[in-house]
Amino acid sequence: MAPQRFREQFAQIQRSMPGTPLAVGPDEAGEFLYEKGVVLARDGEEARVVEDTVRRHFTTSDGLSPDRVRRAGPGTNRSGITRIQVADPGEGDGSGDPAVAGALRALSATEERAGRRLVSRNHVVSIAVNACPGDEPVPVPPGAQPNPAAAGAAHDPDSAVGVLVVDTGLMRDHRSYPPLAHTCGDAQIEECGDDGVLKQYCGHGTFIAGLVAAVAPNTDITVRNTLNDAGAVLESEFGEKLFEAVDRGGWPDIISLSAGTSNGRTDGLLGVQAFMEELREQPTLLVAAAGNNGSATPFWPAAYAALPGYENAVLSVGALRGDGESGACFSNHGDWVKAYAPGERLIGALTGFDTPVPYVYQHSTYDACRYGFTYACTCHHPRHTGVLSEDGGSAKPDQVMFEGLAQWSGTSFAAPVAVGMIAAHMTARAQTDPREARRQLMDAATELAEVRGAHVPALVPPTWRPMGVSLPSART
Repeated sequence: MAPQRFREQFAQIQRSMPGTPLAVGPDEAGEFLYEKGVVLARDGEEARVVEDTVRRHFTTSDGLSPDRVRRAGPGTNRSGITRIQVADPGEGDGSGDPAVAGALRALSATEERAGRRLVSRNHVVSIAVNACPGDEPVPVPPGAQPNPAAAGAAHDPDSAVGVLVVDTGLMRDHRSYPPLAHTCGDAQIEECGDDGVLKQYCGHGTFIAGLVAAVAPNTDITVRNTLNDAGAVLESEFGEKLFEAVDRGGWPDIISLSAGTSNGRTDGLLGVQAFMEELREQPTLLVAAAGNNGSATPFWPAAYAALPGYENAVLSVGALRGDGESGACFSNHGDWVKAYAPGERLIGALTGFDTPVPYVYQHSTYDACRYGFTYACTCHHPRHTGVLSEDGGSAKPDQVMFEGLAQWSGTSFAAPVAVGMIAAHMTARAQTDPREARRQLMDAATELAEVRGAHVPALVPPTWRPMGVSLPSART
């Protein structure tokens, strides 16, 4: 990940969590963000073991104080994890966290004997990931049409597929966009700042709901504002919020999730383990975005699709580029990504159509794809980096207006396209089991895309229009 892009992400998420000091991990490598001075452990006996072991280790370690080690939060909750403070989170800056690193080392021998993980960082789960593509959203030209376009199927309340979108909340006028007439849920808490400018990632959940509705009109979509704070939440809170989301309306047919984090491991996230275990026993299918780091490192919860016991419960989705030929440059990849769907420069509803909304951009200095690709990817189309670019802009910010539709890119949007295809398959085949519908759809998929030399299943809705990709001349 480019250092400047990661600094933008760090600044963005830290502003959305002003009372939670964050650090960069692992060991300043810039792979993920996490809460400073805090680790996670499972409730009960394991939390006690972690607390006691860390305290003993800190007693004999230079610069680490055992007096700071204590529980920080409820001892029990539905997600089954406890926060344990191991240092003053306010000390130092975000460039390192020796106390958390020391706590993880303190448990390494105990974990090896137990044969499983006992302690974890408290990661930030986010739709921002690495702030790519932070170039977008952008307004579309007058007369532009949604892409994918709305399918011609009717909505039948008796057979509609239930879809839960876990994301940011809905824009207040979302129902003025016809495909979202059957969408309900939580409102965006704050759409614009005091200056009237659209807040970062506001409209993300509305855009995702619109993609699902376009591909699969026979859906009842509920949007929860679980990620309302600039698209980010701590791992320690995320599992609880997922349970809250399904408790409010029951387990749906499909959950669409466009957020996650890497953690440098291959065994999942401690904070969502209880939810994932319950999901496995439910009839629900989780469709999760594979992340935008351009990496093969597992991204959670999407990467649960590759863990034994979860392969039927989770579908991980990467993004195809605008012409549909290969994985978009930003898309994560690897054998843990089970399908790819269009995800670059999609056009959908950012808001409804009642009130135009302003947004600020700053011109980009990225002339070439920061991942090394030569096609005209979102790194330099459109030529913006978004309101968060504090030191990379070459001109004063421009203000533009959204009047309903926008163009946006990311695995965030490939996932709901896949959700729509599964839901449409359920309607067409009168299939009531979303996991079986996923299997049937994948088995019948004839389209393949080449991603980093591997041929992978491509889920492409019939109403999606590929965009031509012009290859710029070679750069020296």
